[in-house]
Formats: sequence, structure tokens, C-alpha cells
Amino acid sequence: MSKVNIKPLADRVLIEPVEAETTTASGIIIPDTAKEKPQKGVVVAVGPGTKDAAVTVKVGETVLYGKYAGTELKLDGKDYLMMRESDLLAIV
Repeated sequence: MSKVNIKPLADRVLIEPVEAETTTASGIIIPDTAKEKPQKGVVVAVGPGTKDAAVTVKVGETVLYGKYAGTELKLDGKDYLMMRESDLLAIV
């Protein structure tokens, strides 16, 4: 997990996606063109929540999110996703 200089607003969460698998369980190497977009990541920063609801996830937790959820960001050479907490599916 890395330290970033960004603070999400309202109920938004900043996530660092986990790298996609490069080999299968049987040892077959998966080429870049066939890799699936990761759907799991680590929470790097959270917003304060809204006046109606507080944010329930915490920094450092691993979460599952939808395949096409969030907005992709590139900060300091790393890829991140910014999304609303409602786009998260589960805490792993």
C-alpha cells in the first residue's frame, strides 16, 4: 500500500487495483491481451462521507468492485481507481 497526497470528497474511495494473474493454476502464462481487468483492490484513501451516511470502508482493506466501476487515475506513475462507496461490492 502506498501513501498518496489526495483526499477523496464525500463518499468516494481511492483504490489501488491488485495486479492481474499472469499464470494459471496449471502454469500456463496468460498474455497481456487475454488478461481480465482486476476486480479487487486495496483502499488507499477514503472521503469523510455524506451528512446522511458515513463511509464504512477503511484504509488498507481489500475490496471487490464492479468490472467497469470507477474512474481511472494515474498518480506518481501508479494506477488508481476513484469510485463511490456504493460501487463497492464486498470487503474481502
